[in-house]
Amino acid sequence: MIKTIVIGQENVIFNYLTIPKFKDFTPVCTTEMIAFTRAHTYFKKLNTELLGLSVDSNSSHLAWMYDIFCKTGIKVSFPIIADRNGEIARKYGMISSDISNTETVRNVFIIDDKGIIRAIFVYPMQIGRAIPEILRTVQALQVADENSAMTPANWIPCEPIIMPPPQNFQGLQDRVEEMKTQRDGLTWYLGFKTPQKCIKPANEENN
Repeated sequence: MIKTIVIGQENVIFNYLTIPKFKDFTPVCTTEMIAFTRAHTYFKKLNTELLGLSVDSNSSHLAWMYDIFCKTGIKVSFPIIADRNGEIARKYGMISSDISNTETVRNVFIIDDKGIIRAIFVYPMQIGRAIPEILRTVQALQVADENSAMTPANWIPCEPIIMPPPQNFQGLQDRVEEMKTQRDGLTWYLGFKTPQKCIKPANEENN
């Protein structure tokens, strides 16, 4: 099972470890902090934890979280690392020298249980992160790993996944014969199957 780490302007960590990087008391990051908190339950369903990271101080984090609570009633539900000297942010490439020597871009890192970075999102400072796409990517990685398969373009959880293509001519012939009866592919190198298990997206569960 993959642990996901998403790093953006405040880090978020899950069992997949998801770490987003944040900047305290900024408008876009405030909306993201609220959005990640609201989605925390769905990350947990995917065995993923959130961990926030910011170059601001711990006291600044507390004041920011308290301000969010006072204005919205929302309690931020994941920890935030105070990366005061920017050491972690620089190691992960969160600070873009083309923009600023201190300001971070909106990176998101998804890290598995072996400590391997599986996916990286990079957003401009003016654009907020899309939490549904981060959730979809976490689940796509998990489903692909558990089924030894791949996900197609615009894949949505619980939809068919792509089977690995045959590695020899006999496998190719066998696959062609399977497709004649199962009608589960486009050609010998593009066949589909249903994933063994899935968790429906948050928007479907709410319908």
